[in-house]
Amino acid sequence: MTGTPVHRRTTAATDGERTAVPKSPVRRARRPGARRYTRRDLVLLGVLLGIPILLDLALIWGPTLASVGLSFTTWDGVGDIRWVGLKNYDDLFTSYPQFWPAVRHNLLWLAFLGLLAAPFGLLLAVLIDRGVRFSRFYQSTLYMPVVLSLAVVGFIAQLLLSRDQGALNAVLGSKNPTDWLGDPGINIWMVLLAACWRHTGYVMILYLAGLKSVDPSLKEAAAIDGASERQAFFRVVLPTLRPVNVIVGVITVIESLRAFDIVYAVNKGRNGLELLSVLVTDNIIGEAGRIGFGSAIAVTLLLVSLGFIVTYLVQELRGEQQR
Repeated sequence: MTGTPVHRRTTAATDGERTAVPKSPVRRARRPGARRYTRRDLVLLGVLLGIPILLDLALIWGPTLASVGLSFTTWDGVGDIRWVGLKNYDDLFTSYPQFWPAVRHNLLWLAFLGLLAAPFGLLLAVLIDRGVRFSRFYQSTLYMPVVLSLAVVGFIAQLLLSRDQGALNAVLGSKNPTDWLGDPGINIWMVLLAACWRHTGYVMILYLAGLKSVDPSLKEAAAIDGASERQAFFRVVLPTLRPVNVIVGVITVIESLRAFDIVYAVNKGRNGLELLSVLVTDNIIGEAGRIGFGSAIAVTLLLVSLGFIVTYLVQELRGEQQR
């Protein structure tokens, strides 16, 4: 009938005839606007960010900048501060007999940890990652020294290497016991072995974490191509561990140059165990009270540390960009 509205069904007719379906307008989802922070949110953010920043400035950057400034002065901690310019550095490099032996010991420490402890930690990580028997026990045992401070490691070294009551001389049973920690010719090597014992476990855990993240398909592809296990490790696995190598390298440099606890626990860092950190402590809080001179040693140690770390990081970043 004319004038009667026709109602269209929204579903297909039972006889198979298609009917028109009215189109509904598509609504676009509105993007949420920028969140407005309340006063409480701003106060909370200020506290959470401000406290760490203030602590960092007070405990790290503040003493660092103060040491740089004091290195150009002479001060005993009580009297007036007098400006002396570069005199502290001139005395340090020319007329301070303990300085160059301490530099050699720090470099020896760096070479020993970097060329012995770090590769040995990598070797242990590879062996444990292969799933050798009792791997959990080995992993826990090798990591145990990491939870000990270097001062405790120094006390353990005294118990083992002491001349009169040490366990090593008792086992050897010599009539003329060796003074492992008192002889300047050998005590540095004994202390380095103790430090490597601790550092190896730390490196092992870092490389274990890196090896767990390596894609197994890479190893399978190398095996299909006919590569041996050694070739697959050096050409496939090791390049993927580059980020871990950077971390291990930086940590090794830091541990080598800031070493203090173990040598101070053995003989207060004297008689063949001199380190730059020990010289800083002796001059700043020792009887001499040469805070300006000790600050000059601290700044020198800081520059040496930054030199190694920055050079290493730049080389690693260049290698990443070339890839």
